[in-house]
Amino acid sequence: QLQLVESGGGLVQPGGSLRLSCVVSGFELDYYAIGWFRQAPGKEREGVSCIRRSGGSTNYADSVKGRFTTSRDNAKNTVYLQMNSLKPEDTAIYYCAATSSSIYGGVWSREGLYDFWGQGIQVTVSS
Repeated sequence: QLQLVESGGGLVQPGGSLRLSCVVSGFELDYYAIGWFRQAPGKEREGVSCIRRSGGSTNYADSVKGRFTTSRDNAKNTVYLQMNSLKPEDTAIYYCAATSSSIYGGVWSREGLYDFWGQGIQVTVSS
């Protein structure tokens, strides 16, 4: 059974850090690109980052560039989202998603590209 499970969320003060993990099972992570998405209350879900399957190149939303870093450990079937300098506007439910499609340019943030999704995890940035 194909499954993605996020962990590492929680409550953090502004300026703090969190590291989210996305553990995948039921498929070989090597063959999939992994995207991170988030949905804030009252807003549409948006793409945060993507790490490709080949070479591990990455893309980031402008709002998180320089603060968030995504990485992958294929041996552990895990993808990470390191979030630094967190702001209240980063508060959202964060999802990881997997696609076996090749991703070019700006299409990485299109939800329809992704075949499998995690259940999401809450991140709250508040003092």
